[in-house]
Amino acid sequence: LYLNLSDTVDYVGTEVCKNCHYDKHQTFTHTGMGQSFNLASKSKSAANIHSDSILYDVHRNFYYHPFWDQDSLMLKEYRLNGDDTIHNRIEKVDYIIGSGQHTNSHIYDVNGYLHQVPFTYYTQDGRFDLPPGFENGFNSRFNRKIGLECMSCHNSLPDFVLGSENKFEKVHLGISCESCHGPGELHVADKMKGDIVDTSLYIDYTIVNPGNISTELQFEICSRCHLQGNAVLEDGKSFFDFKPGMHLEEVMNVYLPKYEGDDTFIMASHVDRLKMSSCFIQSDGDLSCITCHNPHISVKVTEDDIFNNTCKSCHQVNELHKSEQRENCISCHMPKSGSSDIPHVSVTDHKISIPRKKLQSDQGALKKFIGLYCVNNEAPSELSLLRAYLQQFEKFEQEAYYLDTAFTYLSKIDEELCLREWIKYYFFRADYAALVKWFEQLTFNQRLTELNIQSYSNDDAWAWYRVGEAYYKLSEWDKSYRCFKQAVVLAPYHLEIQNKYAMALLRTQRFLESAQVFEFILRENPNFEKSYANYGYLLSLQGEYDKAAELYRKAIALNPDLLYAWLNYAAYHLHSENIEEAKKCLQEVLRIEPNHQQAKQLLNQLR
Repeated sequence: LYLNLSDTVDYVGTEVCKNCHYDKHQTFTHTGMGQSFNLASKSKSAANIHSDSILYDVHRNFYYHPFWDQDSLMLKEYRLNGDDTIHNRIEKVDYIIGSGQHTNSHIYDVNGYLHQVPFTYYTQDGRFDLPPGFENGFNSRFNRKIGLECMSCHNSLPDFVLGSENKFEKVHLGISCESCHGPGELHVADKMKGDIVDTSLYIDYTIVNPGNISTELQFEICSRCHLQGNAVLEDGKSFFDFKPGMHLEEVMNVYLPKYEGDDTFIMASHVDRLKMSSCFIQSDGDLSCITCHNPHISVKVTEDDIFNNTCKSCHQVNELHKSEQRENCISCHMPKSGSSDIPHVSVTDHKISIPRKKLQSDQGALKKFIGLYCVNNEAPSELSLLRAYLQQFEKFEQEAYYLDTAFTYLSKIDEELCLREWIKYYFFRADYAALVKWFEQLTFNQRLTELNIQSYSNDDAWAWYRVGEAYYKLSEWDKSYRCFKQAVVLAPYHLEIQNKYAMALLRTQRFLESAQVFEFILRENPNFEKSYANYGYLLSLQGEYDKAAELYRKAIALNPDLLYAWLNYAAYHLHSENIEEAKKCLQEVLRIEPNHQQAKQLLNQLR
């Protein structure tokens, strides 16, 4: 119906929209969406950063100190041994993600590869802490990749490098007009030609106005980003493909785990929670996000009466509310509370309900898992459900029941439709022998014809990687090399895959090619710590011991807990007959992994 849904219509950018819609632009830029992503500057940062702004990760024994170097935001990571600093790494922060209403998180850019850094400012508590998912020993430091799924919601559609996991040619600054109105090229072209539509009488079909579409389709626009969960893409779709005016299920299904008696919610679950409300159910689908919210106006400057009057349009204020002077409907019926996934924040629960006291039994008890349910599609396909269970295991919770249920679906679906899912299943089970046995039911060339699609999600590249890794675990180096080679054809800028390809080349004694791949990785991302340790090992095999040692030191400077860098460095010192330094390296290995048998044996021999 809307002409700008065509794939031939391009995006024009917010600056073009502003030329005619300046008033909307001026207010929108102050909303949470308009403030969602920007350069790391003092004006963007909500944090009060000073000399005592230091956080400590007790699990990983790292300190973090953000500081301003003139106009550049920096993050220092360090480790102490008494009064001595034994590790020191400083990275420049390039972007701040988050509006500042709840949080500011931070991203650094190395040659277009984006990673999150290990500190977040929680604005409501005025508190520095680790980002969500970095707590309780899971601090991935400077290595959490910021991929397309994340960026396509927190930002306008970025210029993503096909065949990568987290490389971008360009990222825009904030969510744009076209995220809710669709691509504007046709609309702008028509207006430039003088084709003006009187929108008080008619609909302008060159651009989506959410106020003119059904409530269901309005929800779909908001659901694209305010329905957080396990997003399972449909075949051939990417996170670029949803446009306003479409049904979200045409592009993806979003799943959440359901537990018996559980009423907790996650940060971006506004749509899911609202649809649980009696108000929504009894509205016959007429209640939507924009019933209460004007997307062009910040919620911070929206008067409470705007929300309360919406409630009063259906509900009379009874005597109890009058006597207790409770005419702020939201404070009681949509209370603020913590989310289950983001610490130190208080968010509005969009499940409109009569308040009840939480029972003691609600607190802390383990809930029985019922299953995954699809929030935006009442009848998802069995194939989508299969993918959801595998993806829930991969990305969120490594619970065996997800794989057990996945196997139930695998047993029912035609194998030709779920080749990648069989590979995932065996791989996640760590049953490498079964995986290669399944894979070898057909010839290598037949598998090449089945798994040969380059995509933004790198599905086929990951399939080849997993089979290659299975062969690698089984020490079948040549077969491993062939699989990794095909993976990098499909994903040449996926540096984790390139690193494993280089190791397979090394194992098959293709030393020159292996070195070329390691050098490519380190040109692309000089902070890719694993490749320093692995490349050093390759150089040591070729007798270039001092060059190898230099690379080990670089790896350790980036990550003092990189176990095999210390092992390789110990081997270097043993070769140099520097026994005391070798002992120190082995002691570092045992600090990281106290039961490392090889290090224990070597250290005992040296003693």
